[in-house]
Amino acid sequence: MHISSQFDSGNINVVSAESPEDILLTIPKDNQSEFAQWFHFRLVGETFVTHKMTIQGLAKSAYPDGWKGYNVLASYDRQTWFRVPSEFDGDNLTFSLTLEQPSVYFAYFIPYSYERHLDLVHDAQMSLLCEHRFLGLTLDGRDMSMLVIGEETPNKKKVWITARQHPGETMAEWCAEGIIYRLLDEQDGLARQLLDNAVFYVVPNMNPDGSARGHLRTNAVGTNLNREWATPTPEKSPEVLFVLRAMENAGVDMYLDLHGDEALPYNFVAGGEGNPSYNDEIKASEDTFKSALLNATPEFQDEFGYDKDAPGKANLTVASNAVGEKFTCMAYTVEMPFKDNANVPDDVYGWSVQRCRQLGEDILVAVNAVVKKLNNDK
Repeated sequence: MHISSQFDSGNINVVSAESPEDILLTIPKDNQSEFAQWFHFRLVGETFVTHKMTIQGLAKSAYPDGWKGYNVLASYDRQTWFRVPSEFDGDNLTFSLTLEQPSVYFAYFIPYSYERHLDLVHDAQMSLLCEHRFLGLTLDGRDMSMLVIGEETPNKKKVWITARQHPGETMAEWCAEGIIYRLLDEQDGLARQLLDNAVFYVVPNMNPDGSARGHLRTNAVGTNLNREWATPTPEKSPEVLFVLRAMENAGVDMYLDLHGDEALPYNFVAGGEGNPSYNDEIKASEDTFKSALLNATPEFQDEFGYDKDAPGKANLTVASNAVGEKFTCMAYTVEMPFKDNANVPDDVYGWSVQRCRQLGEDILVAVNAVVKKLNNDK
């Protein structure tokens, strides 16, 4: 029996593994940070033998409520990921699997590898509709890449989409993948209409270093990028600095920042109602977005989510607030679940790759509604 995590986004610590019935594990913290939640490891064992694993010390993890009602993900082929029934006692998460193959992977959510990220960027740039722009290097020396989809003309609305500021929130890049490929589908009428009226600036992975290192929430030096948008620095948050500069050069009419929430089993959005510049026009755009997305898919809802900020009390270090304030535009944080969508549950797969991608495609219906509104408001 062998357990390993020495691969892209791998993260686990083996306390003891004396027998298949008693495997004890813990989750290492992000580098130079107190955040611990993401795990991804490989187990090699004996087929047709039940292996029982316990991840300990989760009462001190980043989001203890995230383990309530959560079921671990597993895969034999790293393509199809299924849920393993899991029990949480307030500190320990226990799950068992009788191996059908000698090797199996376990993860907090379906991984999105750095290699797949590179494939996405370079596949997209092959389209005549897309331009790949290099923004700079991360602290570990990885590329920061942006995709510009559509022709840049002065009259078009500028729609920005960023994903995976928190690297363990891999559902964000799966969702971005759905957005990108629908926009690049020349036979898709919605995409064609959108690109007639808007240009898209998409950063599918804001945190390549944290992604490869197996971090939940921070970059190579333990910085939470989604608290850096007021004063990003080359030493702590060059990723944000590069993107903010690109935004300043191009302008922003609408912004979506894609995330995942550990605790809430729903898809929802968080808006800019706490921003000092928030006004009736922005609220109308937000309402248009939500209404269109509610009509487009049952995967979205607007009942459960974060508490709304009081007027003028928004945290302007957070991306959506900072961008919404700086450019006086609609800016949403889009949240997806790690667990499942409780409104449309799937006991076998939970919230999955296919559902992330589909939500990305459906989000473009809502973006189109807002773009139309903005053009009509001229």
